[in-house]
Parts: sequence; structure tokens; C-alpha cells
Amino acid sequence: MDAVQLTQWKHDPEVRDVPEPEPGPGQVLVRVGGAGLCHSDLHLIHDFESGMVPFEPPFTLGHENAGWVEALGAGVSRLEVGQPVAVYGPTGCGQCRRCIQGLENYCERQGELTSMAAGLGTDGGMARYMLVDDPRHLLPLGDLDPVQAAPLTDAALTPYHAIKRSLGLLVPGSSVVVIGVGGLGYMGVQLLEVLTGATVIAVDTRRSALDMAASAGAEHTVTAGESAAAEIAELTGGKGADVVLDFVGNEATMQLAVASGRSLGHITIVGIGGGSYPFSFFTVPYEASLASTYWGSISELIEVLELAERGLIRAEVERVSIAEVPAAYERLARGDVNGRLVAVPE
Repeated sequence: MDAVQLTQWKHDPEVRDVPEPEPGPGQVLVRVGGAGLCHSDLHLIHDFESGMVPFEPPFTLGHENAGWVEALGAGVSRLEVGQPVAVYGPTGCGQCRRCIQGLENYCERQGELTSMAAGLGTDGGMARYMLVDDPRHLLPLGDLDPVQAAPLTDAALTPYHAIKRSLGLLVPGSSVVVIGVGGLGYMGVQLLEVLTGATVIAVDTRRSALDMAASAGAEHTVTAGESAAAEIAELTGGKGADVVLDFVGNEATMQLAVASGRSLGHITIVGIGGGSYPFSFFTVPYEASLASTYWGSISELIEVLELAERGLIRAEVERVSIAEVPAAYERLARGDVNGRLVAVPE
């Protein structure tokens, strides 16, 4: 079967012919309906090198996955062949306290693991079939289309987790700045509209992305640049935003994020753009928290899927074939994509 694989660090992905997997004891074979392309894949492809993570290429890409149960390994129960499922991405040890709580994204034994997720160390979903090592990572989809559901497992789950940690601040009359309203940020705007009474201010360099954010509920849009911080200050009555969510995470956006926040607020860096910010007594508003987040819990994914099934959130999906994925990653790197690219095996 054709699979999109990272064959070596700092090398463009390739479409290769690989054997179809077979489920062993405790495993589940999933026929992939869709596998999302993610900006974090670009960092994995272009920025990582040997020794940075406890795994090496080659492996199949695709950590946002959904499809149908194709076959069950020995000992697997409570799943049926043909059942539509979403794949929870983060891979923890499954035994520590955080994993038992569903927080495999923050597994206490991460240093002992040899993979971060399917598609991030082990074979992911950019192929006709993928192996899921444990049925605990599969969630029923109900009536959701697997192609629409696939990006929800990261592009919606990650902002959902970031928003939930700040829900106590996002009350009516508050404001929230969303920096970068492409894949994750666009879903973040939708989630903020569903979950909170806050005024949403969307920031991006692209007019098309800002227009999409406005259509999803953002009350104000700001073009990123030298005047962005002053414009946000004016929109918040000089107070700054109660919550800032930076879905880019480079030097410029982190500076804007801190400049846009207010005392007692939350400044959350979600994007992995490689930026940094000097934290000291005088560099951050008083009693503001500066934090990063990573993915989300399996219980939060259940909640995200429920919101989608009720029609309250929706990923804007552009389908591409497995053969088109390498070129699609190039488009993603150029910023020529609004919404989410999803690889759909033929």
C-alpha cells in the first residue's frame, strides 16, 4: 500500500510502497478515512535531527486520524468491524496516574517512551491502513464523517485544552486574543464562541484567514504587524486581553502575546514556532501566567467530538490524495492553506 513516510530528518516526505499491517494481540487495524496534515509535521520534517527525540525515521506520517475498524487482534473486545472511530493521538505508558486520568499527553514516563504518537515516531494514518496499539485510543464517531473528524483530534482538541485551562477568566465582558487563525486558531475561534462569553480578537497576517475567523465569530480582526499591539490595546480599552492564545509561537508572536495581555491574565503559547521570551519581574504583566500546552486529554476529545456531532464546531477540510501529500505540505509551508488539509486514501 502507498504511505507518506518521513525517511530521514530534514528531508521531504516520500510516498513509498509498504506492507499492509496485520493486528497482533491487543491491537486494532483501522482503515483510514482521513489523516490531517499539521504544521507540527513541518517542524518534524524540517527542524528535527537525530537525538532530539527518542525515535528515528522511517515512519508513516499522520497524527490526526479517523476511519473504520478493519480487523481486531486477539483479546480485543467492545469494538466491531466497520465501526467508525477517531484515533486519540498522544501515546503514553497507559499505567501512570496521568495516563489513567486520560492525560496521556502529559504521561509521567515520557522519557521512557519510544514514540510520541502514531505519526510521530510510529506509523501514522497517511496510508490505507494503520495499526492502533491499544483500543483505549479509539473513540466512536457516531454519525460524524471520518474525513471531517480526523482534524478534530488535534486541530480542535489542542485549542480546546488550551481554552479550558482559562475558562474561569473568559466570562462575559472579558476579551481574548487569538494569534494565528489558520488550522488550530480557526478552530479555537469557533470553540471560544461556543464555550465562552468573551470578546474574540483574531490576529493574522493573511486577510483570508481573518475573514474566516470573522465568519466563525471573531468580533474584531487585526492584521499582524507593528501596529497590532496598539490596535489590541484600543480594542480592550487600554486594559489588554484577559487571555491570549498564541497558535504560532515564534519570536514576533510571543512578543505580541505578552504585549497584548493584562495583569492576572493567561498568556498561553500553543504554537511551536521556536520563539522564546525573557521571563522576569518586569517583562510580563503582574501576576499573569505564561504557559505552554500540548495536545489534550482523551476525555476532552470526547467533548470535542460531541460538539462536532451537535453541529457546533466544524473543520473546514480540503481533501488531498496520498500522492498529493508531499506537494500539499509545500503549500502548507507557504501559508497557502486556510482550514485543514486532510489526506484521503483511495
